Amino acid sequence: MSTVTSVPSGKDPDEKLTLQAVCKELKISRSTFYEWRQKQVAPPCYTLPNGQLRIVRRDFEMWLHARKDVS
Repeated sequence: MSTVTSVPSGKDPDEKLTLQAVCKELKISRSTFYEWRQKQVAPPCYTLPNGQLRIVRRDFEMWLHARKDVS
């Protein structure tokens, strides 16, 4: 099994994405993302002191790659 160590998009792998940016990229609603978090299937997130979430692009890309359907 291969692992993703770089971000294929050429973007900064350490970029901290907002929840809005992730939802926009996945074309999902905020409520869907929170459902995924509740089911523990969402990408790893950091919670800021103000309660906002951030997702590191590298983690997001790895999470997305792991869900690739190869059938």
